[in-house]
Amino acid sequence: MHKSPHKGFSVEFKEHRQYVHGDEIRTIDWKLFGKTDRLYIREYEEETNLRCNILLDKSGSMGYCGSRSGGVSKHDYAVRLAACLGHLMLAQQDAVGLIHFDDAVRRIIPPRSKPTHLTAIVNELSGLKAEHETELASVFHQLVPKIPRRGLLVIISDLFGNIDELMKALAHFRHAKHEIVIFQIWDPDELDFPFRQWTQFQSLEQKSHRRLIDPAHLRKAYLKNLETFREALTAGCHRNRIDLVPVVTDQPYAEALASYLATRRRLR
Repeated sequence: MHKSPHKGFSVEFKEHRQYVHGDEIRTIDWKLFGKTDRLYIREYEEETNLRCNILLDKSGSMGYCGSRSGGVSKHDYAVRLAACLGHLMLAQQDAVGLIHFDDAVRRIIPPRSKPTHLTAIVNELSGLKAEHETELASVFHQLVPKIPRRGLLVIISDLFGNIDELMKALAHFRHAKHEIVIFQIWDPDELDFPFRQWTQFQSLEQKSHRRLIDPAHLRKAYLKNLETFREALTAGCHRNRIDLVPVVTDQPYAEALASYLATRRRLR
């Protein structure tokens, strides 16, 4: 899935770059200086394999399952995607861990690279249920000190929440030098709001919240708000150099993952 993005001082040479004030003198390539009369820094790839933490959102909104998703809820889709990612990373001897949360962190399984670690991850995933409310920003801020070593964070969530607070929390992860990939899970109903008749809508996170409404009066405003939300999310992720991968539950998860990995290989 990867080549380590972190530059260190191991034996594998990566590239030269021009010296800037503040660089360590010992990293200057003096032989190249003798040939070019310019100062360049030698950079190296870290030899260590990747450490990845999969952050799985199991809040109530992930339990939604529309009529076009083949009986697969967003939670089901997220669980299968997480298991697939765990398998791929362990197969290439990377260390992978699992963290699941809703309005609080519920369990942290630290990254391990042993093939048998997949059993622990899959067993944990198989017992999860979509429940409780979502507090993405608060949970992410809490997690920053709990993931002390930099690495790859794969977030699997619908990302429903306050966009400004969410971007601050993701920036907190980036400040801690983590690379971030987000698989944002959508049900087709959430993207085109297909409802036409009077419908009772019930919150999946607050069961007492339910409304019987005429969707025709809501559809235009809903789609406008959705567009605004998605544009703000895309811009924020781009600004923080975060890979945002929207996936829809009527799309085979293996296909969605393969498409993303192919794109990632072309860009690196």
